[in-house]
Amino acid sequence: WWSCLCIGDPKIDVKKVQPENSRLEDLDGDTRQTVEKMMFDQRQKAMGLPTSDEQHKFDMLEKFKKAHPEMDFSNAKIS
Repeated sequence: WWSCLCIGDPKIDVKKVQPENSRLEDLDGDTRQTVEKMMFDQRQKAMGLPTSDEQHKFDMLEKFKKAHPEMDFSNAKIS
């Protein structure tokens, strides 16, 4: 972090810096989607539930199991 903008300028007191409040509506589509996913995953973890990525992996595995009923997964250790 720089102590001042230019050499010789007054030092910046970071305790006085007030960041603007941002709203999800202000973000572009990709950034908003990423932030909403992160917020969802944080809430899921706080409740002891799977994150969106973990849920996606579980769903894919279940889909694979249904497509291959001949395979025995009873002793499989999948994390």
